[in-house]
Amino acid sequence: MMTRRHFLKASAAGGFALASAPTARAQAYPTRPITLVVAFPAGSSSDATARVLAEQIRGSLGQPVVIENVSGADGSIGTGRVARARPDGYTIQIGATSTHMMNGALYSLPYDVVHDFAPISPLVTLPQVLYARKTMPAKDLNELIAWLKANPNKASAGIPTSFYRLVTASFQKETATQFTFVPYRGGPPAMQDLVAGQIDLLFYGPDFLPLVRAGSIRGYAVASDTRLVLAHDIPTFGEMGLPLSFSRAGWHGLFAPKDTPKEIIDRLNAATVQALADPLVRSRLADLGFEIFPREQQTPKALGAFQRAEIDKWWPLIKEFGIKAE
Repeated sequence: MMTRRHFLKASAAGGFALASAPTARAQAYPTRPITLVVAFPAGSSSDATARVLAEQIRGSLGQPVVIENVSGADGSIGTGRVARARPDGYTIQIGATSTHMMNGALYSLPYDVVHDFAPISPLVTLPQVLYARKTMPAKDLNELIAWLKANPNKASAGIPTSFYRLVTASFQKETATQFTFVPYRGGPPAMQDLVAGQIDLLFYGPDFLPLVRAGSIRGYAVASDTRLVLAHDIPTFGEMGLPLSFSRAGWHGLFAPKDTPKEIIDRLNAATVQALADPLVRSRLADLGFEIFPREQQTPKALGAFQRAEIDKWWPLIKEFGIKAE
């Protein structure tokens, strides 16, 4: 028969086992493949970032990182999937300006872009480039603006995501020009149409600069404070006389579902920081024109603060420009 003394000892041991169970599970994590959701098509900036990082993260965690492209509705379909996923560290997401900032102001979402996610680490920023079809008659940005003013509503601009709607609307307002917005499911299909001459303009990240160098499209200006290392011959908007406030950079960060245990977030963060420090990863991201966040900012807290600051900065402009979801 169990005495009171034995009962208390057994109860204490059981309580200790229960209390330590989450820690034990976190220490064992991961024991199976991790799904990295990209809410845009293959070939997009988000997809490129994911594929550069996945292999290095796999090496650190000791489990495969499987990239899954779940595109549609400005990235809200794939993002919703992550919001509904079990918070066990086996479903994470490459978040972007559109998915974790813009969409919260544009859509009636079944999730909250801030409160339904656990930040892991910021990754990269992407300076925006104004591209155009190669047959556009303007030789530089000022000639392009003059041509657009002389031909109101005759040009068209591709809109890969909600973020690019904001960037393009900002450009349209600051240049007092008018042209048609053509929505796309992502950057690659929009760029295909630009190369084919089906649309006239496209704002996108620097990862399409090789097409400029190949002569397939034009690059008129970069929305950055300084010229890009990959494109010294493309001026900034500031150099061409547009307000420096026009600097618009996209960004990517790594997120997990809310309530993911801190120990797992910390493990994922450590793997991400290690990946971002790898020379090969840094070289490949630099080749795409992406700029890695400084090491001291590669924390869950920093990503959360950055995301909230972006919302405070851009949501009022979304309202001011009257930007609506397509």
